Amino acid sequence: MTARPTPSPVRHHTIDVDGVRIAYRESGPADGPVLLLLHGFPTASHQFARLMDALGDGPYRLIAPDYPGFGRTEAPAGFTYTFDRLADVMEGFTDALGLERFALYVFDFGAPVGLRLAARRPGRVTGLIVQNGNAYEEGLSDAAREFAGLRREVPGAEERVRGLFTLEGTRFQYETGVADTSLISPDNWTLDVHYLGLPGRADAQADLAFDYSSNFAHYPAWQSWLRTARPPVLVVWGAGDPFFTPAGAKAYLQDVPDAEVHVFEGAGHFALETHLPTIAPLITTFLTELP
Repeated sequence: MTARPTPSPVRHHTIDVDGVRIAYRESGPADGPVLLLLHGFPTASHQFARLMDALGDGPYRLIAPDYPGFGRTEAPAGFTYTFDRLADVMEGFTDALGLERFALYVFDFGAPVGLRLAARRPGRVTGLIVQNGNAYEEGLSDAAREFAGLRREVPGAEERVRGLFTLEGTRFQYETGVADTSLISPDNWTLDVHYLGLPGRADAQADLAFDYSSNFAHYPAWQSWLRTARPPVLVVWGAGDPFFTPAGAKAYLQDVPDAEVHVFEGAGHFALETHLPTIAPLITTFLTELP
């Protein structure tokens, strides 16, 4: 019988970066190569808790921060919630921890944050894991295009955006497109709604929602980085994602033809929730083979 890996202890820390008190979780050897895990909306680093356990006692140092406006991170009054600013803070976070090179896992909002980091300082990223994180026009569903086209000054737009912050809107994001919803713990959306309900959080999330369309102008730069740097790329994608379609997964092959792409039927936006037993070994093998 093959022994199951023993999960490394997960430690929870905070660090101050440019006036933001960033909460993050970390496991693995302090001197190991780094995998930086960047979460999506409307969740936080807790979305990686099971993955960090599943990767066992491997050689990688796993680091998962909460962005400003998410999870346990505390931002000062007057913080500007845009994707550029999230990337600024995450760049400062990597500098504060002395992370000169790292593999990068990006999901949902983590893609525009992480790919900004990669494009700003080419060569830092040793490998890229993408899970339902879009960087191509082809990957946007009609619903995503419509949502990104909302403008704050248009009557009713604010109400539509804030509908995603409710219990029903959050649960929708977890369960849509999933074949077996019993595999998804209700703790996920319950905890997310708790964080969304903290003072100022709904305003912060609305600002980010209305800024989401700013990411589209960056797509050519991110694609150029992929073509030029040619990092090893693993793409894992839930086929039932209502926002980012499987075409977005396959689009990475345009710029990295040897990327490894897996699209999972029966999985939705949060593919790790239902397909962790399949995805975790793919990640382990990918990390093992990085130069």
